[in-house]
Amino acid sequence: MSTFTRTIEDFTCGHCGTKVKGNGFTNHCPKCLWSKHVDFFPGDRQNTCGGLMEPVGLELRKKQYHLTHQCQKCGELTHCKTVDSDSIEALTKLSETLAKKTFF
Repeated sequence: MSTFTRTIEDFTCGHCGTKVKGNGFTNHCPKCLWSKHVDFFPGDRQNTCGGLMEPVGLELRKKQYHLTHQCQKCGELTHCKTVDSDSIEALTKLSETLAKKTFF
């Protein structure tokens, strides 16, 4: 049984207000990297939490960067791949913020 459902939908980012054109794999805003807690499994839109999910982690796995999001409402952590359309400035800022937390 597959745990992924491709759901093509556009959305307005609940954090920065950017209008995002979805492609069925889009799960976060490419401008600020924030997400919304709407899935139990990617694309299912069955989770009613609806909390905003802050990008709190970034790591390299098998030559692909992955974001970690934490729901600001319930605290759940989720992971997803970054994509080419993600803002390099937002990724850099997140990386710098994480480095400061680690080393200072």
